[in-house]
Amino acid sequence: MSHFSKIKTKLYDRNILKKSLSDLKLEWTEQNQQIVGYQKQTHDAEIIVKQSNNYDIGFKWNGVEYELVTDLMFWAQPYSVDKFLNQINQRYAYNSIVQVSERENFNFTQSENSQDGSIRVLLTRYK
Repeated sequence: MSHFSKIKTKLYDRNILKKSLSDLKLEWTEQNQQIVGYQKQTHDAEIIVKQSNNYDIGFKWNGVEYELVTDLMFWAQPYSVDKFLNQINQRYAYNSIVQVSERENFNFTQSENSQDGSIRVLLTRYK
């Protein structure tokens, strides 16, 4: 019986996901590998976030979105799964906005991090 948990996300773009993980200073690799769980069970993942206990966190494409896949018994991040995903989602949204704005000829003017954790982005476009 598998102990792997699959958590749905709203992460669709592999490159934006990789950039977001890097922005958060998470060590990752994208080789098609397997992550290890309880009793040495394995699960495939396209993007793997390294953990110090060698029970890594995976992101697996399910045909629609990337799911977070991990054995929660070995969660070794300094914060909860929810907070971990919230941080990735926030950075992913930020990087998505920057990518779309560049494609639509907006100029990235400034970014401001608020004390409440939100990010304010100022974009300009001249006609």
